[in-house]
Amino acid sequence: MTPFSDPTAVSGYADRTARIVPGLRDLHRMAGVLLAERAPTDARILVLGAGGGLELKAFAEMQPGWHFDGVDPSAEMLELARTTLGPMAPRVRLHEGYIDSAPKGLFDGATCLLTLHFLPPAERLKTLQEMHLRLKPGAPFVVAHHSFPCEDPARDRWLSRNAAFAAASGVPVVQAEGSITAIKERLPVLSPQQDVDLLREAGFTDIDLFYCAFTFKGWVAYPP
Repeated sequence: MTPFSDPTAVSGYADRTARIVPGLRDLHRMAGVLLAERAPTDARILVLGAGGGLELKAFAEMQPGWHFDGVDPSAEMLELARTTLGPMAPRVRLHEGYIDSAPKGLFDGATCLLTLHFLPPAERLKTLQEMHLRLKPGAPFVVAHHSFPCEDPARDRWLSRNAAFAAASGVPVVQAEGSITAIKERLPVLSPQQDVDLLREAGFTDIDLFYCAFTFKGWVAYPP
């Protein structure tokens, strides 16, 4: 059982994530602003890693004319998204699976938040390429996840800062410190430069850093 299928972990997802991701709600609002720079008022937006529904709810509240397709491999997390969305749920079509489960039609914008750090480089590149194929020319793509220098001592320094932030946010110290080893052993994290290079290799241009918070980085990019 994974944290994305365990009922207790799923029910506490929103609170737990807000404690370990600096400025989580602001990240969602910033992503919505970046999407709205180019997306029309009746936009169709693709959200990859939509389980939990937090960014879907934020975007839907910001833009009442937008409609969404949300994709996530966890049925339990998608059910949580439906609950989170409440009366806005009819504006969202949810799909269980990965990027291949996303509709082929062209979207006015897309996001992938706190997701790509779970994927090894080859799978991450394929995901970015498939996302590129689903976007209209010039449509904004907003991405954010763990991204930090992969060599010691810089890696350990940033992971320690990340753990200290979690502890300061109310995560038990033992659990927060345990995240250092867990991230190093379980997540195929790339450096910021490697992340930008993958976006370019997938065909994205005009890549701008907009979010930088300890071990987390976020970019907006566009298909030409």
